[in-house]
Amino acid sequence: MLAATITGAGLAMLDSTIVNVALPSIGADLHASISGLQWILDGYLLALASLVLLAGALGDRYGRRRVFLVGVIWFGTMSGLCGLAWTTEVLVAARVLQGVGAALLTPGSLAILQSAFVPSDRARAIGAWSGLAGLATALGPVMGGVLVQAGSWRLAFLVNLPVAALCVWLTVRFVPESCDETAPRSLAWGGAGMCALGLAGLTAALVEMPVRGAGDPVVVSAAVVGVLALALFVLTQTRGQAPLVPADMFQDRTFVLANVYTFLVYAVLGGTFVLLVVQLQTSLGYPPTAAGLAGLPITLLMLLLSARSGRLAQRFGPRAQLVLGPLLLAVALLLMRRIVPGAGYLDAVLPAVVTFGLGLACLVAPLTATALAAAPDRHAGVASGVNNAIARTGSLLAVAVLPLAAGLRGADYADPTVLTTGWRSALLAAALITVVAALIALGVDNQVLARAVPAPPVAAEPQAAAEPQPAITQQCLHCDVASPPTQMSAARRAA
Repeated sequence: MLAATITGAGLAMLDSTIVNVALPSIGADLHASISGLQWILDGYLLALASLVLLAGALGDRYGRRRVFLVGVIWFGTMSGLCGLAWTTEVLVAARVLQGVGAALLTPGSLAILQSAFVPSDRARAIGAWSGLAGLATALGPVMGGVLVQAGSWRLAFLVNLPVAALCVWLTVRFVPESCDETAPRSLAWGGAGMCALGLAGLTAALVEMPVRGAGDPVVVSAAVVGVLALALFVLTQTRGQAPLVPADMFQDRTFVLANVYTFLVYAVLGGTFVLLVVQLQTSLGYPPTAAGLAGLPITLLMLLLSARSGRLAQRFGPRAQLVLGPLLLAVALLLMRRIVPGAGYLDAVLPAVVTFGLGLACLVAPLTATALAAAPDRHAGVASGVNNAIARTGSLLAVAVLPLAAGLRGADYADPTVLTTGWRSALLAAALITVVAALIALGVDNQVLARAVPAPPVAAEPQAAAEPQPAITQQCLHCDVASPPTQMSAARRAA
């Protein structure tokens, strides 16, 4: 089950980075313009960010395993279309459709873990998911370079097909179905459409702002449409009978704080990673592949420590790690101010990225587990969708705003002196944001991961004539493997 969800999430994470290295070859082969290359990246991101919340609600209503499977199959099919694209326009359209598949599978992978693992194992499972699925992000640039040099840019998309097939087999074989049995089977499609349109509008505005400028009519129009659509979405949620996001989720203080914390932390991640790669290439003269590999220690630390971090949060509560993690990120950001022209990797870059990796390993698994645990189990898909949408919005906003706030505009990225000045200013702003996140974490309920764990039953008096009872197990409907009971309803277990 864990392998299935990691493989699915890894597909989406891998494709968000592997294509970057292939862009020059795509441009040469398809004679694509700069705008076309940009939309090859942004089309995928736009569809993913705008539909991820809707996908989480669909999983809760119609089955998380079912929606996850549809997403993986859809993603694999569209990856094949990307690999066969004969024009830039076809590739952009296929990338948008590929983003739809990524949106369907991303919240489902976490919702499956939340609903299928017993509460005492969830944080550790989410930690393993964070570390192993995140490894795909780091492997993307390396794998992309190898595939492009060995064959063609098309292999960067076609490589998804066998991985998707493996994920489908694992899911069909080992993942049980679960859903919110109290939710109405119908979905308020008007509200769902407003939500998708609102997120799409804001995403498009944030994506285009750095290129076109904040006053461009396209940016302004997209932002206005996004804000109005989200306002209508909130109105339909408060007055509708089948809301996409149940209002009772936001009555939990920890759920609200965890998502505000998510917005701040992922804003720092999005802005810092983009500027770090640019600074390494422009000011320190790193080639693109070396700039991508410079952050590899972050992913390795996540891989090694995320499951342990989740286990610690389950045992002692998440609050201490949610406070310590951003403070480590703040230290790392201050260390990154030493990454200036002439600085070496071992004395300037490595200490900063190692500290950054330790901070992420400390907070990511407890944060994800807290955001899901603070919502009722029946809303696991929606909770995952909300958290994913907020994380991606934070990253997009930081990529658009942080460079401008640091005074970087237009061709400043090509000037090492100007870039370094803005880079150091941006790091100070990012460090301040992480300190604010640490303060917010103080309000998180430290028992949130333990409060869902049922108390052990009181042993009854033995009956003299009682028949021996078999051990309680769950026989999976789709295989012959007996496993411990999952967090599914009694009706499903009886079936």
